[in-house]
Amino acid sequence: MTITPRKDRKRSKGKRVVDENAPLLPTRQDEDVGFDEFEGGSFSGAVFNLSTTIVGAGIMALPATMKALGLIPGIVLIIFVALLTEASIDMLLRFSRPGKSLSYGGVMGDAFGRSGKIFLQVCVVINNVGVLIVYMIIIGDVLSGTSSSGVHHAGLLEEWFGTHWWNGRTFVLLVTTLAVFAPLAFFKRVDSLRYTSALSVGLAIAFVVITAGIAIIKLIGGHIAMPRLFPNVIDIPSFVRLFTVVPVLVTAYICHYNVHTIESELEDSSQIQSIVRASLTMCSTVYITTSFFGFLLFGDATLDDILANFDTNLGIPYSQLLNDAVRVSYAIHLMLVFPIIFFALRINLDGLLFPSARALSHDNRRFSLITIVLISLIFLGANFIPSIWDAFQFTGATAAVCIGFIFPAAITLRDPHGIATKKDKILSVFMIVLALFSNMVAIYSDACSLAKKLTAPSA
Repeated sequence: MTITPRKDRKRSKGKRVVDENAPLLPTRQDEDVGFDEFEGGSFSGAVFNLSTTIVGAGIMALPATMKALGLIPGIVLIIFVALLTEASIDMLLRFSRPGKSLSYGGVMGDAFGRSGKIFLQVCVVINNVGVLIVYMIIIGDVLSGTSSSGVHHAGLLEEWFGTHWWNGRTFVLLVTTLAVFAPLAFFKRVDSLRYTSALSVGLAIAFVVITAGIAIIKLIGGHIAMPRLFPNVIDIPSFVRLFTVVPVLVTAYICHYNVHTIESELEDSSQIQSIVRASLTMCSTVYITTSFFGFLLFGDATLDDILANFDTNLGIPYSQLLNDAVRVSYAIHLMLVFPIIFFALRINLDGLLFPSARALSHDNRRFSLITIVLISLIFLGANFIPSIWDAFQFTGATAAVCIGFIFPAAITLRDPHGIATKKDKILSVFMIVLALFSNMVAIYSDACSLAKKLTAPSA
């Protein structure tokens, strides 16, 4: 029997049509995604899955970016990056249709050949490993505590039960990995995660509502003042340091690698543009609200991971209960986001290592081996990397900026099917120049800060 690649199957912009003669077993040319016969994903399920891809750990670091930028530039930049993200996703979707590509890697391969697809897969692996390590770091901070600037911030288990060997960071992360991450990571279709994604979005919104409520109560009571509206720039180094927020903002919106997977599972694939806009609007609202009220609540004391701020008396009734509710809700949210990001990570790593093999979902041994190795690697990384800011700076300044802006713009400029407009090309050049300049300055600033830390003891 001859196996027909999925890209040769019939597809409409409205109701999805499947060729009756097409086999159910996909090939690697399927762009690495297994195919199971089901009725198709819903609009709401797709919005939840894409929103869950977006709203992850980035929300915890955004209040710290607001501290660096001030409220007005911070809010403007969040909206600006969201608009650029929508434009870059639109480019990917438009350029995937003429070449009948069903994945981000397929679009890159269509424009730049096998080397382009490999480069994209490497970036997705680097980005997603970094992001998932950040998730584990935050969960470890919430449950077992963390130290920042010589100050220890107690975790939930330490507060509830005191200090014991079983609530130490390594053991808690091991139990969480085996009991939560591993079972969720073994789902073979992203649509299977729609219910956990809906719950995770609800928990993120609950976190925002509680944080906003606390800030408003304290503001009305006169216990906090309005924070800085603009950054505190006093010299050239302080100006350069403002660019260190760029990798964090870029990482906060990266979802491009899951867009085609979600689209391919839709009952009506023409809804994908509306799904992207709905998801970005919801996530931007969550980001702005969290950044504003988080910075309003803690001011210049806002930490890189704002969850670590919720370990002190907030000065309002039921302070401890609210602190616990905030941290528990977001820790569970991250646990539910983990499999969505992991799904794309596993597919892209498999594509790098076994480009000619049959679809991963139909090879249980390979599927299990890759899953176990990746989870183990992420677990080890979370135990050795000290700060989420460090991880965000690395992934955001390298892989994330390529995935989010440089690759979509490069595909548009390459224009393999001659469909790019003059506006598309101008926007693409702007995106590449902006991304390269901002991240070069951010890397330079981080390198200077690191050098200063290393030389400080001997000074």
